[in-house]
Amino acid sequence: MTLKSSVTWLALFSGSLLLTACGNEEADSSASAFEDTSDIHVITREDGSGTRGAFVEITGVVDENEDDNTTPTATVQNSTSGVMQAVAGDIHSLGYISLGSLDESVAGLAVDGIEPTPETVASGEYQVARNFNITYGENLNEAAQDFYSFMFSEEAQNIVEEQGYVSVDVQTPEYKSEEVSGEINIVGSTSVEPLMQAFAEAYKEHNPNVTIDITAPGSGAGITAVIDGSADIGMASRELDEEEATQVAGVDAIAVDGIALIVHHDNPLEEITLEQIQSIYLGDTTTWDEVQ
Repeated sequence: MTLKSSVTWLALFSGSLLLTACGNEEADSSASAFEDTSDIHVITREDGSGTRGAFVEITGVVDENEDDNTTPTATVQNSTSGVMQAVAGDIHSLGYISLGSLDESVAGLAVDGIEPTPETVASGEYQVARNFNITYGENLNEAAQDFYSFMFSEEAQNIVEEQGYVSVDVQTPEYKSEEVSGEINIVGSTSVEPLMQAFAEAYKEHNPNVTIDITAPGSGAGITAVIDGSADIGMASRELDEEEATQVAGVDAIAVDGIALIVHHDNPLEEITLEQIQSIYLGDTTTWDEVQ
């Protein structure tokens, strides 16, 4: 390499390092510098999400016809993990997720002075809460019927509490395996899926010859799958509407879950009111200084 080419290469390399350093500095600044005059970057779930359906109903982001009036400027995420990743990466964002999915990657807000915990959900103090429902059609196969019984056993409801949710009444105190075999197809809510996976793992220890297939395209898709017969059990993190309820054999709550409002860890906000949540998601409150 000639002296001239060496100098040229060194200059380009140094410039590249400088640009990279500047870029990293700007990224770090963007990630850590909260500005209360900044716009609130509203994060919501997709249409058909049970979490979204329950959230807008509880917080009043619906009109008299029960139409969802979430601000059109909101960014839509198609899963619980998508919401969490979006909020963890954006200091000016606000989102909502299943309380059972809340971890250290984001910060949960108190609502009307009440912290989101399984205890406050169970007591009724924390108002942003909903049932985790299952729905099913007529004539469940033997494996699906047995799995249904397991979900309401003491063993399964202990799993509910271990996962950070609120348990429901036990119907079968001690589950006894009949050593059944077969296949169970379960479809529905991304919020309910982690609990259902935990149920399935525990159940298969009793019944290793049962295959359980769990997919989570959303609550609406799960209910539809039960109605059209393509799923044995549907998972829904909202209540069924009147039309849906007439087309299934039954609906039961397997757990109660809070919906946590979440922000970036560097956002100084620690609590919010139901009124403020409604105003933000309707698009009436748009900057963080309006809720500080």
